[in-house]
Amino acid sequence: MNVLVTGGAGFIGSNFIQYYLSQHPEDVVVNLDALTYAGNINNLKDIEHLSNYHFVKGSITDDTLVNQLFAQYQFEYVVNFAAESHVDRSIVNPHLFVETNVLGTSTLLNAALKHRATLKKYLQISTDEVYGSLGQTGFFTENTPLDPRSPYSASKAGADMLVKAYYETFDLPVNITRCSNNYGPYHFPEKLIPFLISRVVDGLTLPIYGDGENIRDWLHVLDHCRAIDLVLQQGEIGEVYNVGGHNERTNNQIAHKIIDLMDYHPSKIEYVQDRLGHDRRYAIDPTKLETELGFKPLYTFDQGIKETVEWYLNNEDWWRPLQERAQLKRVEENK
Repeated sequence: MNVLVTGGAGFIGSNFIQYYLSQHPEDVVVNLDALTYAGNINNLKDIEHLSNYHFVKGSITDDTLVNQLFAQYQFEYVVNFAAESHVDRSIVNPHLFVETNVLGTSTLLNAALKHRATLKKYLQISTDEVYGSLGQTGFFTENTPLDPRSPYSASKAGADMLVKAYYETFDLPVNITRCSNNYGPYHFPEKLIPFLISRVVDGLTLPIYGDGENIRDWLHVLDHCRAIDLVLQQGEIGEVYNVGGHNERTNNQIAHKIIDLMDYHPSKIEYVQDRLGHDRRYAIDPTKLETELGFKPLYTFDQGIKETVEWYLNNEDWWRPLQERAQLKRVEENK
């Protein structure tokens, strides 16, 4: 198989490429990534020597480049991770999120349609945030109406609707996966878990939005990669699959777990003004994925978070430059 992975230098994309090639060493993977501030080609340095792995720097919005790659490789699988994904940044610059997440997805879909003779599956990697916010009870299912609340989630919902439309209108072989919050190695340091870990390393306060009682379901990135591969190989064409970890935690619980693991002081938690439009709770019901495709997460949260803290402590040379890059980006955006 020839496989196009977009956004493969990002957190989930780079983990997926490494996982996929370990499971399918006979396949060829082309990684298309624009290497924006959150992309890091060093995530894949362990496999860059492989003859069946190829990196191409470029954007999914570049119609000419995308079509050249489709013509050259005749892809059987396309897995689209490429997206602007940080909610806070979507509030600062919504247009960028529409451009990448919606128009970029449109470019990929058009190329897939044009070269559909060899295409077996187009898989769109989405998010539980497209469903909006839950109360204290209930779960998101694949039939939950989309109700995005931020420019980020709205752009992802728009991309999902395009993918669905290409299936309904053109019979393009597609799937959509919607996952809960991921954590694990290579997570960009402005995201909650690595952000808190890096702040502890530096002896700083731990800023938490609002009252810290916002709830997310946490999924280890390698469990997510396993689920994506399963849907790619066995998912029924046209279907949406939710991917969850059965690990609901408040932001307060996340902070206190990291404090416990790193022997830090709870007094370092600092509650700050809440994010605009901050959804209260996300919780995924992954029953469909588990019953129809036999998926089951391998990581418990306690095991996964312990390994994640250890990874960041052992890889400061990886995250420190990215942390500085993110700080510069924030200064730029606030000028």
